[in-house]
Amino acid sequence: MMKDRIDILNWRQRLLDSHVDSIGQDFILMEQIHTLAIDYPFRIDVTSAIIVLKGSIKRKIDLIPYTIKAPCMVIMLAEQILEHEYISDDFDARLIIMSKRFTESLNIEERFPAFLSIRENPVIPLTDRELGAMMKYYDMMLEITRTTNNPNRLEIARNLTRAFFYGAGHYLHKIPADKEKSKQEILVDNFRKLLQDHYKEHRDIGFYSDKLCLTSKYMSTVIKETSGISAGEWIDNRVILEAKALLKSTNMTIQQISDGLNFSTQSMFGRYFKRIVGVSPKEYRRK
Repeated sequence: MMKDRIDILNWRQRLLDSHVDSIGQDFILMEQIHTLAIDYPFRIDVTSAIIVLKGSIKRKIDLIPYTIKAPCMVIMLAEQILEHEYISDDFDARLIIMSKRFTESLNIEERFPAFLSIRENPVIPLTDRELGAMMKYYDMMLEITRTTNNPNRLEIARNLTRAFFYGAGHYLHKIPADKEKSKQEILVDNFRKLLQDHYKEHRDIGFYSDKLCLTSKYMSTVIKETSGISAGEWIDNRVILEAKALLKSTNMTIQQISDGLNFSTQSMFGRYFKRIVGVSPKEYRRK
């Protein structure tokens, strides 16, 4: 039977081939994450946090590029699509992976404002003091995962993680006061949010301009001047990003992917994909 969702076992297999400390598949700690640098877009089905101690990495999260330099923390949420671009030779970090089941059991998303804003601002610069607090949490969790004879490990991990988010939340997600956005930047953000919700059903610029109560011409001009990418390119890039992730990370057929992205025919999807990527979906999958 064909799968109908992203299969993320590609990186899980890499974890199995590396040294990790874990509580089943619900909570995983890892010190060497170079092996997880995957060279194609893929969607994660977990919440992950990278505590960056040294060096830097570059990656895109849902099409948005980030240059991530130590010391900082990067939090990525389930269902986001990642694209790895660069990792420095001196890169040193600690990786924390939490399953959906684990994060849902924390019951903090609705009550913790900082957690809700992470999707828009996933990179959190840290002072030395804040970095020290992160590492204290990591070290405590490391000791818990290694106490394999304790039947309450998962519950302890859950309570410590919940306390950590609440206790450190006031500095975990701080946005500088001088980072107030212009009206144009807010318009681009609102467009991107709409696109994230509707790219599978709507590839026409008019749909988004109507939702924003703007003319297509004005919206397109502001988006191009502010982001450097036209509205049409944003739409195409988001559709293609999803298609690439599905082609590389699942065993869905090309027809299933075409249907999921609401193309009227598989051949229309193929022409659309080849026009933007330069190769057919079948050729891309084989690369």
